[in-house]
Amino acid sequence: MAKLFEPMTIKDITFKNRIVMAPMCMYQSDKEDGQVTDWHRVHYPTRAVGQIGLIIVEATAVQSQGRISSRDLGIWEDSHIEGLTEIVRLMKAHGSKTGIQLAHAGRKADIEGTIYAPSAIAFNERYQTPAAMTVEDIQETVQAFKDGAVRSKEAGFDVIELHAAHGYLINQFLSPLTNKREDQYGGSSENRYRILRETIDAVKAVWDGPLFVRVSAHDYTEGGMTPDQYVEMAQWMKEQGVDLIDVSSGAVVPARIHAFPGYQVPFAETLKKETPIATGAVGLITNPQHAEEILQNGRADMIFLARELLRDPYWAYRAAKELGAESGVPVPYERGWV
Repeated sequence: MAKLFEPMTIKDITFKNRIVMAPMCMYQSDKEDGQVTDWHRVHYPTRAVGQIGLIIVEATAVQSQGRISSRDLGIWEDSHIEGLTEIVRLMKAHGSKTGIQLAHAGRKADIEGTIYAPSAIAFNERYQTPAAMTVEDIQETVQAFKDGAVRSKEAGFDVIELHAAHGYLINQFLSPLTNKREDQYGGSSENRYRILRETIDAVKAVWDGPLFVRVSAHDYTEGGMTPDQYVEMAQWMKEQGVDLIDVSSGAVVPARIHAFPGYQVPFAETLKKETPIATGAVGLITNPQHAEEILQNGRADMIFLARELLRDPYWAYRAAKELGAESGVPVPYERGWV
């Protein structure tokens, strides 16, 4: 069997294949209250019909001031649980495992009111200057991630992913480009990692399922983080019980990135081999043969697809046909894939 369609088990959760839908903001909570809408009720289950092994719901804010936009999903209050429970049920009905990405945008929050970051430095001229977080602010945010994990468990998700990438709050603490603090949360790599350490510990106190962390393994800017520097942090994550690192890159500061198919795969490979820890590869992976090569050569353990699954919710069917594997096409769709 093609490795892309081999099951993978983490803790007591077995994914039917190695295909993951990466979190992608939908900006469809149109009442700006963080609630699930009909868009989400159609969008996510469609990918489950498409036989994606794990579907991770978009960045979901643990605090209202931590939304990337005012139209993002939220998990900062109990009223959000009902809608999330419904989309979990709809996805699981078609055999997909379900994940949620718990997130806080930090200085990249494009919303009204005060926004927060490790240091009072704006991302660029389009964004407002954030308030530097106090220690009390940090502790409240860590608690918000913990509360989000409790709600995620109640909603029935199989996986939690902590968003520590793409220039959002935790990523801002990890990178020396955006963290200019002089207290216990700034300076050394151990101090910059502290908020992620505390968040992982807080979440694991209430969550015993698979725990992923998404990182931006390269800042593409002098003085920023590189994959080799992230090995140390990946080792700390493993010691804390993180099961998989979802390896992306960039976006903590404005930077030019030369993107091409598989350009981030070497970063996943570095963390996988040097930590070692399970990793997910992401970034312009669109070809089933390319996905299979990454897995066959041990460069990553799961393949995270993003925009390709916006273009083709049934990518897994095509991949199975090309690789000579069984995709589990639902009976009503079989006539289209014979």
